[in-house]
Amino acid sequence: MKEQIVRREQTIILGIESSCDETAAALISSNREILSHHIASSAEIHASFGGVVPEIAARQHLDIIDTVIEAAFARAGLTMADIDGVAATGGPGLIGGVLVGTMTAKAIAHAKGLPFFAINHLEGHALTARLTDAISFPYLLLLVSGGHTQLLAVYGAGQYKRLGTTMDDAAGEAFDKGAAVLGLGYPGGPAIQKAALEGDARAVRLPRPRKGAKDCHFSFSGLKTALAQKWEKTEDKSASSRADFAASLQAAIADCLIDRTRRAMQEFVDKTNTGQLVIAGGVAANLEIGTRLKTLAKEMSFDLVIPPAYLCTDNAAMIAWAGHEYMAMDRDTRLDFAPRPRWPLDSDAPPPPGRGVRI
Repeated sequence: MKEQIVRREQTIILGIESSCDETAAALISSNREILSHHIASSAEIHASFGGVVPEIAARQHLDIIDTVIEAAFARAGLTMADIDGVAATGGPGLIGGVLVGTMTAKAIAHAKGLPFFAINHLEGHALTARLTDAISFPYLLLLVSGGHTQLLAVYGAGQYKRLGTTMDDAAGEAFDKGAAVLGLGYPGGPAIQKAALEGDARAVRLPRPRKGAKDCHFSFSGLKTALAQKWEKTEDKSASSRADFAASLQAAIADCLIDRTRRAMQEFVDKTNTGQLVIAGGVAANLEIGTRLKTLAKEMSFDLVIPPAYLCTDNAAMIAWAGHEYMAMDRDTRLDFAPRPRWPLDSDAPPPPGRGVRI
């Protein structure tokens, strides 16, 4: 039987994130103070392969996770005796990495008699604005990351209504594929953004898949294919041409995100009579997309929250904060929880047209 935990007025949760190529740990207090956060990335190792290799990522997590957790405690000047709970990403993600983080968190929780919280990685992103801006429910969320592009109505922790998702590839995948095609390196988002600064977004005609559609779903596969075909045919492979292609791709992705988000905002207002928009996920750190979304929010009379860039990419602070949300509801997780490679926020959402649900 779990020991009865005597909670202090201010509680502290250790968060662990290991769903992809970053191994991260953070200590977050219930009064929204980020006491420490530490991230070790294996992106440079994966760059030579053009993307994340799951087996290599899992090994890196296993090798470094203890050191990362120790660093987080050292930066905060705390010890294990100071924490009130442990939260870890329980999915979705690369299952090898998720297993490493989850098993580590379970071991700490069991050894110290602390509550354990298995957190949906997407929910970590979804609730980040609650950590940074104390935003109230409900709000509309545009989640744009390397593997996810979704529009969700957020009514509370564990309460989500999916309005739109991608029918094929995510926006982040379009950035990564585009960067690979143009020889700009990995990860693709920052590489495309940097090259686009020197390019003309009107130079290359690219499609805007699903623009004007009556639902809120996305599609980026055709855009990736169009870019690859046009780059293959062009005879000008100069740096300036690459910059034009990068700028044109970035503009096309932004146009698609803006169009689908506008549609979701209209639907959200009709259902809730409120106007709050949150942008989360790694792609939210793109300056062009952020600027365009700020303009859209102003046009639609929505309050907009975009967390700081370091909290938009994968991190453990968001996982720890989600743990606080569930601790406040006395909803911890059993230690026999099985990590999940797939874990939708809205399990009742029907599949979009096309190839099915991406989660």
